[in-house]
Amino acid sequence: MSAYTIQPSKIPAFPITGSDELFPIRRVFCVGRNYSEHAREMGHDPDREPPFFFMKPADAVVSADGVINYPPLTQELHHEVELVVAIGKDGFNLSPEVALEHVWGYGVGVDLTRRDLQAQAKKMGRPWDWAKGFDEAAPCSALTPVRATGHPEAGWIWLRVNGVERQAGDLADQIWAVNEVISHASKSVKLKAGDLIFTGTPAGVGSLKVGDSVQAGIDGIGKLAFTVGPRLD
Repeated sequence: MSAYTIQPSKIPAFPITGSDELFPIRRVFCVGRNYSEHAREMGHDPDREPPFFFMKPADAVVSADGVINYPPLTQELHHEVELVVAIGKDGFNLSPEVALEHVWGYGVGVDLTRRDLQAQAKKMGRPWDWAKGFDEAAPCSALTPVRATGHPEAGWIWLRVNGVERQAGDLADQIWAVNEVISHASKSVKLKAGDLIFTGTPAGVGSLKVGDSVQAGIDGIGKLAFTVGPRLD
């Protein structure tokens, strides 16, 4: 049996509400512009085109229960609160009618974005990786199994900074519902147990600064809170 040349990193894993067990994270898919008002505020037509995806590293998902440091290389760190879907069963080329059978549970996440780097990448026709995939770029609540939440078709989703509401919307306002998002993703890759899907953010995204207190939640799913820590430059 072959041995590893170096010690492999631990498998990223996440806490589960009401359990000592952990949910292992394999990949993190994120849906862009899945709420009409957010698409408009970013300067895009919210017509119901097929959803598009980008990715974050699995270890960018961190518990949103303490300090998240302000990342380097940016002067414009933005918050985007999102419903997070945890996949519990493998599936490929799934129809929307069966897609929800592959959901293990749900959580609340914040897609942190280096907006200035994203704007630069868009202008130059380059990938978004450096804007979306940095360390601690996806603070998240504990995951809750679907047996406790059901499959939410509606529910208030919100984010506050220093007690002031920045983002507010309803899951019912998603352009593509969760089952449709899963179906689309599964036609490109074989979804695996342990994959997470961030399903998009409502309007109101905005900048964070060092010292800001962030609270976010989704009715029936969960809440999170963290403080923006010192810059890592």
